[in-house]
This record gives sequence, C-alpha cells and structure tokens, in this order.
Amino acid sequence: MPRGRRPGSGRGGGPNPVDVHVGQRVRQRRTLMGLSQEKLGEALGLTFQQVQKYERGANRIGASRLFDLANILDTDVNYFFEDMRADVAAAAPSKLHGQSEPAETAGPEPDPMARRETLELVRAYYRIGNPQVRKRLFEMTKALAQISD
Repeated sequence: MPRGRRPGSGRGGGPNPVDVHVGQRVRQRRTLMGLSQEKLGEALGLTFQQVQKYERGANRIGASRLFDLANILDTDVNYFFEDMRADVAAAAPSKLHGQSEPAETAGPEPDPMARRETLELVRAYYRIGNPQVRKRLFEMTKALAQISD
C-alpha cells in the first residue's frame, strides 16, 4: 500500500464516501442537539479541529469513538449509517471485493434533515416546555401537510 494512504480511502486518496456520510450524520446530530464542535470535542476529549476532520470524513471514526459519539449525541450507532445512498454504500471496501451490490441505486436527493431550517425548527419545537402544546403543534403540522399534498 502506498505510504500515507488509509485503507479503504478510495483510489484517489480522498476520503471514503462512507466516512463522509458518517461525518455528515455526526454534524447533523450535533447541530440538531445545539452542540458546538468545541463542546462535542470536550465531551470526547478532543480538539474541535479533530471533530471538524471527523465531520468532513477526512479522518475515519473508529468503533469505540463512534460508540462514544452515539452516547454523547443521545442516539444509537445505526443512526450514523441511516439514509446512506446506494452509491455511497457501494463504495465501501467490502463492496469493492466482490460482495453483492445494493438492489437499487438512489439518485442524489438532498436530505431535508441536513437543512438548517429543519434543524432550527426541530430545536424550537423541543424548546416548547409544555408537552400538550408540543403535541398539538405536531398534530397541526401533520394536518397541514395532508392538506398541501
């Protein structure tokens, strides 16, 4: 293996698409929870620069670190792999060594959960202290969505 390349980092030496996806999910969850990179870094015992590298997919996140992230971000490890496009999953090293391909290939659809508007809406929703008010808002939103379909 050429010097300076990580295993599974792709032919061009760039980040593996799976690492990029996981990093995006870390960023999404961190932002949703209202944590800065600095605060997440402190909780992990890392610098915010290391968190940045994880979020960009420049550095691969190991299993124990992913477990720590899931605990700190109050989710399960599967969260980081959810909504992975088929072409990204196909770029995983196991796929490059003759394993089966996904049944369908998804086109690049923008993830509405990654939009700042969505994250701000969810944060505002959870700041509503009264659970009854929150539930009524939820029901109203679902009703409005049905009307606009």
